[in-house]
Amino acid sequence: MRILLIEDEDPAAKRLQKMLKEIEPGATILDSIVSVSSAIKWFNENEAPDLVISDIQLSDGLSFDIFKSINTSCTVIFTTAYDQYAIEAFKVNSIDYLLKPVKKDELAIAINKFKQLRNNTQQSVLDINKLLQSFTAPAANNYKTRFIVRYGEHIKTINVQDVAYFNTEDKINFLITKEGRRYTIDFNLDTLESMLDPKIYFRINRQFIIGIHSITEMFAYSKSRVLVKLNPPTKQETVVSTERSGDFKLWLDDQK
Repeated sequence: MRILLIEDEDPAAKRLQKMLKEIEPGATILDSIVSVSSAIKWFNENEAPDLVISDIQLSDGLSFDIFKSINTSCTVIFTTAYDQYAIEAFKVNSIDYLLKPVKKDELAIAINKFKQLRNNTQQSVLDINKLLQSFTAPAANNYKTRFIVRYGEHIKTINVQDVAYFNTEDKINFLITKEGRRYTIDFNLDTLESMLDPKIYFRINRQFIIGIHSITEMFAYSKSRVLVKLNPPTKQETVVSTERSGDFKLWLDDQK
């Protein structure tokens, strides 16, 4: 079995490789690709793999764009940090998926399903248009409206419109309100991206998702990068990453 990985987060890619070696020792991992553009290049220069395991959200776009640009019949197992409502849409379209962080037993089940399909000479057909509809439509009317947070022995709800930004620090995820109060939350930033209205909130780097209303000033930082000043202030550096700078400018202009 020849497997191609498409995953832009190095820890996730290494974890997948480790699990695959344990589940399917005889499998060959051909390569680990980190972007849409490099994946298209790889497919154009190499024989198609038997199986692709691909994250949906990559640094330069959606992995669906890869399969729109190439002609291949290989089976794809998608990984995604999106919530259960979106996941159900993938199931309806008969697409294999794994919710991140990927669990070893679920990966083993997906691999076994692929082997059964291959033995039965069935094809797993990708309908890219349906996938794109599944990916975008469910979120349109199901953005998160409030969060439950805990402080001490107390529990309270916070409306999304009262959140200035979200950040991660020392592997702990925080919600920061407009009043400057900080609460730990159970969701990581990958998951939060799918929960929040993209017109209002934007992930500027691996540490921050910011609200448009939280921006006080912006400065040219280096080349295309932008330094963002937030209210409430934060001691962490809030610089838009290079790969997100183009989308950030479109977001500011309300074109995303």
